[in-house]
Amino acid sequence: MMTSYSAPILSRDELAEFVNRERSAGSSMILANGCFDLIHAGHVRYLEGAKALGGTLLVAINSDRQVLQLKGTGRPVTSETERAEVIAALRCVDAVTIFDEPTVEEIIRLVRPDFHAKGTDYTINTVPEREIVAEYGGKVAIVGDPKDHSSSDLLAALRQPES
Repeated sequence: MMTSYSAPILSRDELAEFVNRERSAGSSMILANGCFDLIHAGHVRYLEGAKALGGTLLVAINSDRQVLQLKGTGRPVTSETERAEVIAALRCVDAVTIFDEPTVEEIIRLVRPDFHAKGTDYTINTVPEREIVAEYGGKVAIVGDPKDHSSSDLLAALRQPES
């Protein structure tokens, strides 16, 4: 379900069309990605920091299968469609897509973002996709607040018995 204030949630084909339209209108493209399993302030600050780079913010969300492989048993807590819906409802987000590959490289090759935005748990030199971005002249940007928030930490705190 998409409400009137939500960004579109796009298939791969729709994503290519969306990017072409946005670029034709003169917009630069910003790509952010992640699991976004339990949304917290760190996620919002990361996405707002990405949007502040200036341009159209596309958010690529790991599929349920990939979150399970990355995070382990019991994850994701929230389905990919619901995670996409929540991210699409953020006013800084212009479009959302879900990817099922182990990395976001295929999305990067399709979108060729002007900026590939990563959170502060990375440095420019540790972003796995930095070489692909550099190949076509894009830039990697580190955005958001210090990595003081974690969905895994939230889940661990919820599992703690009250004393």
